[in-house]
Formats: sequence, structure tokens, C-alpha cells
Amino acid sequence: MYVCDNCGQESAKWIGKCPACGQWNTFKEIKVADTRKQVTATSAAASAGHQLRQNKVLRLKDISSHDDPRIDMHDAELNRVLGGGLVPGSIVLLGGEPGIGKSTLSLQTMLQLTDKKVLYVSGEESAHQLKMRAERLAVSGLPADDNFLLLCENSLEAIFDHIKEVQPEVVVVDSIQTISTEDVESSAGSIAQVRECASALLRFAKTSGVPVILIGHITKEGTLAGPKILEHIVDTVIQFEGDQHYMYRILRSIKNRFGSTSELGIYEMQQTGLRQVSNPSELLLTEDHDGLSGVAISSAIEGVRPFLVETQALVSSAAYGTPQRSATGFDQRRLNMLLAVLEKRVGFKLMQKDVFLNIAGGLRVTDMAMDLSVIAAVLSSNVDTPIEEGWCMAGEVGLSGEVRPVARIEQRISEAEKLGFQHIIIPKYNLSGLNRKKFNIELVPVRKVEEALRALFG
Repeated sequence: MYVCDNCGQESAKWIGKCPACGQWNTFKEIKVADTRKQVTATSAAASAGHQLRQNKVLRLKDISSHDDPRIDMHDAELNRVLGGGLVPGSIVLLGGEPGIGKSTLSLQTMLQLTDKKVLYVSGEESAHQLKMRAERLAVSGLPADDNFLLLCENSLEAIFDHIKEVQPEVVVVDSIQTISTEDVESSAGSIAQVRECASALLRFAKTSGVPVILIGHITKEGTLAGPKILEHIVDTVIQFEGDQHYMYRILRSIKNRFGSTSELGIYEMQQTGLRQVSNPSELLLTEDHDGLSGVAISSAIEGVRPFLVETQALVSSAAYGTPQRSATGFDQRRLNMLLAVLEKRVGFKLMQKDVFLNIAGGLRVTDMAMDLSVIAAVLSSNVDTPIEEGWCMAGEVGLSGEVRPVARIEQRISEAEKLGFQHIIIPKYNLSGLNRKKFNIELVPVRKVEEALRALFG
């Protein structure tokens, strides 16, 4: 049988273009179980029909709605991204590029979880390698108790035998692509193997109440390796991202059945492991940008956390016929839209100029309130005039050049005030219901982009 690697669509023959998702060359051949075995299994299931009907039909009002207490991971950033801790019986998929720190994060977290019996299954590294890494990560010494158990194994059946023997309270599998089962006749890491192993671990997690953390690889396209169905099987998908040339690592929730998907955890990679960054604003702002043009500070929010981020822009004359538009950490199409607004509504001609935009610190921001700082940084670079120190801004820009209101303005203002900014530009519509007396920072309300630029550049 052939299965689409992107969406899981099945076909009896190879197809160039997937009819479900429209991707090209994504169909991979897999081996299916023998028909005779399927018939035997069906007859066995029919003979044991009373076992198949164990679950009862329940009324919604008869089901208790109490929540099981979550497992505290002793890591504030990871707890926030998970939605308050690890849910018993859940299955979590942690993905990331090679060398980004997936194994370091999971091993470091499990070493801190001294009140639970943890089984760490590694299919990639030897026990000696993991011991060396654990000694490097544990600054205060390795845990004295015997709650952390290590298993180097690739066979799913052998893993379940060991789980039955040691009865762990948390299971970590590093990584799901290296585990194989005897029921599927293909190599480890293939679509069929990944799907079957993940399904078996899901059944174990749901029936036993033991949470399972899977570590997954990333393909060249930046998506999680294996079939798309892998992301549908698990309860939570967490992506560990960042640039290897930067010291920051960002933990982002892509899917979460037990919490918000807009949460963000920030870590700093150090010699002794990953350090939690509780105040990312101080790290994301450079020490001194006084006198430098093309730099604007924006008060952004990801999840429930506000932080100040530095927007850098460079505008130069186009060296070639077609001007370039490049954005790092910001949506390219949004940048093109803002440049069109700047040209049409404000009157600055950028048609023959190259525009490069960068969000400092390797961060990727999706907050719409960044629009105002992007326009200010582009204009500052274009006229080669620096923005005065102590100015910060937050506001969404519409197509007619108006500054639209943004959510949770009080948190943005408080964060800017905490870091010593004296002025903040905010949308005028956000002033309604805002108590200005409780802020020591000067609030500069604007209705249009021209008003904001006039306040910044005079």
C-alpha cells in the first residue's frame, strides 16, 4: 500500500500528487499485514465479543468532571507551555532540529523529577553517553535515590516488558523514529513503524495513566518526521526551536489538548545545560543602541507573557533592478503590506529601495502589535535618523494607515515601565477604560501612522 507522508492519505497505487493535501512526491510504499493473519485476528475478536463490549454508553451528566492533579515538572517554562504541568495518561511529542537540545531538555527535566519513578528509553545513545551527559547537567550532583532508570533499547516489545517489570510513573522515549515493532515488516523510522509504535504507546498511556514523552526528529522542510497522523495521535505537540548560533532556545506549543497553544518558554543554552529565562525582555534588548538608526522597540505579547523586543531595519538603494524584501523572524507578506501602507498613506517612496528586517535575538514573533515598530524602524533607517532613547511602541496598522487597538495594553505598558522606558506610543482607542494615573510612563495615544511618526521624529 502507498501512504502520503504529509497527510496520511492511503492509496493502492503510487500517485505523483496527493489528492487530499495536494503535495507532490509524498507517497511512500509500506507493507501491510498478511490477509490470512487479518482473518485470524478478526475471527479471534469475534469469538471474544464480550471483551470488545466492555465500555458502556454513558450520559454526559453522569460523567465526573474532576481533573487529575498535574505532575509538576520543576521547570516553570515547561509547565507554562504544557498548560500547568504534565497530565497523567497524556502523550507528549517534543520535536526539534538536530543539536537544538531536545535530549538535553528531557534528560535535565527528568533528573529534577526526583519524586517520580522515571524510565528513560534511549534508542540513539549508549548508557555511558547518557551518564556523562547527566553528570554534566547535574550541577548539584546526581540524584541519590533510585528513581531514575535508564534503558537502551530499540524493540517496542522489549520496552513494554521492562515497563511491566519496573512500573515507572513517567516514560520518555528518545526518539520515536528509532523504535521498531516486530508486527511491521519494515525498518525503524518508516511511516508504518512510527505509526504503529506511537499507537501502541498511546494505548499504554491511556490504559495505565502513565504519561509518555516522545522525542521526534525534524525533516529538511522543518516539519516533524513521520506521517501527519503522528501529530493527530498525541495529546500535545511541542516544538523546540532556535538558531544554533544564538544561545536562546524557544519552546513553543503547536497543539495542546490540555492548555493554550499560544504559550512560549524561553531558555538559554549554557555549558551546564538549559537555563530558564524568566525575564526575556532584558536579554532581547541590546545594551546600547543610542545613535543607531533603524532600531525600534516594541512591546509584544506571546501567550500570557509580555516582553520587549528589538526590531531592526535596513533600507538601502537597490543594487540590482528588482528591490529585495527580506524579513527574519517576521511575516514576509505582512512586511510587504506595511511598506505599501508607508508608501501610499504616508508618502515615502520605497519602490527602488532594498528593505531588510530582523527581529533581534533569533525570535519569531506573530503579534500584530509589532506593526508600528516595523514601520518606525524602516522609516528611521530610510532617513538615517535614530529614534530617541526611552521610546517604545505597540499598535496594529490597518490598510488605510490607521493604528488599530491591541489586546492587553496594560501588561504591555507595565513591562515597558518596568524596564525604564519613559514614553510608549499606543493606539488612541485603547485609552478608553484605561487608568492613566497608575502608570509613571508617558502614554502617547495616536490614531494614524503619521501621528506616531511625528511624535518619534518631530
